[in-house]
Amino acid sequence: MVLYFTSAVVNPPFTIYMGKDKYENEDLIKYGWPEDVWFHVDKLSSAHVYLRLPKGQTIEEIPPEVLIDCAQLVKNNSIQGCKMNNINVVYTPWANLKKTGDMDVGQIGFFRHKEVRTIAVEKKINEIVNRLEKTKEERFPDLAAEKESRDREERNEKKAQLQEQKMKEKEEQRKRKEQEELRNYTSLMKSENMQTNEDGNDSDDFM
Repeated sequence: MVLYFTSAVVNPPFTIYMGKDKYENEDLIKYGWPEDVWFHVDKLSSAHVYLRLPKGQTIEEIPPEVLIDCAQLVKNNSIQGCKMNNINVVYTPWANLKKTGDMDVGQIGFFRHKEVRTIAVEKKINEIVNRLEKTKEERFPDLAAEKESRDREERNEKKAQLQEQKMKEKEEQRKRKEQEELRNYTSLMKSENMQTNEDGNDSDDFM
């Protein structure tokens, strides 16, 4: 089971989701999207929370209000963290999550620690947590199928972009060829004009 929340503090709203337990978290790690950003309470056990960004948006462009929503949701879903003040929440792009065979269920590492960011959470804000909880939906998605569908869409987009690029290059080559032919034709016409003038002069001398 995957729990979905809606952060509507900005328009359009953002989707936040997390696994019901550590086993669902394993699937989320495996079948995450490049647009996903992972959140977790630093140095404490907590839910693995994901924020799905619009395609093309980077982690630096997450609205501050949405970032706070994610941090509050992570804190609220940490057995220890929910009772503590002044904790840190770490977050990083999904692609930076590192999972090896010797890790326990739900455990992850990072490929590049410099891509891990931290947000400080002073205390739980009930207003935010309650607002998010009201949007909660329980679903049983086929994560593998969703990931394949998304990857297929990206492949098709790249294929279309490549075809468009080839068409542009072909069109540019055609225009360059036309311009080159026009220059050659213009040069030829000038030479013929010069010859015609000379012929005209000869005719005047004859008369």
